[in-house]
Amino acid sequence: MTDLDFDFLRGFLKNRSGLAMTAEKRYLVESRLAPVCRRFNLTSLRDLVGLLKVGHNTAVERAVIEAMTTNETFFFRDRVPFDLFRDVLLPQAITRNQARRRLRIWCAAASTGQEPYSIAMLLQEAAPRLAGWQVEVVATDLSTEVIERAKLGLYSHFEVQRGLPVQWLIKHFTQIGEQWQISPSLRTMIDYRQLNLLQGFEGLGQFDIVFCRNVLIYFDAPTKADVLNRIAACLAPGGALVLGAAETVIGLTERLSPHAEHRGLYGHAAASASSVAPAPSITLPPVQPAVPVLPQLRVAIGR
Repeated sequence: MTDLDFDFLRGFLKNRSGLAMTAEKRYLVESRLAPVCRRFNLTSLRDLVGLLKVGHNTAVERAVIEAMTTNETFFFRDRVPFDLFRDVLLPQAITRNQARRRLRIWCAAASTGQEPYSIAMLLQEAAPRLAGWQVEVVATDLSTEVIERAKLGLYSHFEVQRGLPVQWLIKHFTQIGEQWQISPSLRTMIDYRQLNLLQGFEGLGQFDIVFCRNVLIYFDAPTKADVLNRIAACLAPGGALVLGAAETVIGLTERLSPHAEHRGLYGHAAASASSVAPAPSITLPPVQPAVPVLPQLRVAIGR
């Protein structure tokens, strides 16, 4: 791949997906786009660049973007944000919204669904406190391919062994051949949508809790600032934004500020310092080897 071709691809990805690809990521571009070339019977990345320059080939454009934006994910990734959601953010949202009895959560980088389904499992555990509530979990991603896979809720044995407590594998999954499918009650809790964070998402409405983890790290500073400001506009009063451990709002927006006691947690600048109490020292069940599936407990939560 020539320098000119790489520069074109960097510009294309930046404009279409927000990805800021440095020169050090050249190898990543080449390795991820090689299968795209094979898929469309192209002999080289130069041919691929030629097609992109001509434009009007949405299938190729979509394939390039999806190849470059597919990132690693697994159930209860990093654990701490999910402990915080279960033990602090969810109870406080329930208290705050007691009058209207409605809860809205947004997973802004849903990938293949492990994060929103992790949240859905925790919501089912809290079902007695949410009886009669309207609970909505919106999960979005740039890639239509991963969204379609997330809707199916089918995962390999390797995927369900990464971060998923064995008792919840038993409770929420059914084995189908060599794969595991998450229960219909959890699948119907999630409203999956394709969405580009670079474009307007104000139409989604306001949310009590927003998860936008491990996606801002791929954006440059102006793009991060733009996305954070627009997320702030979608955050309900008293709401919380959960970012990845390597992400921050500092120096990017004045509309959000970090919570003093919980790394990766942010709220409206005037309220974040006092709106969230310290989290109890409770952790998720430990991961254990998989065991055969038992009958599922189905808990209905209104959407």
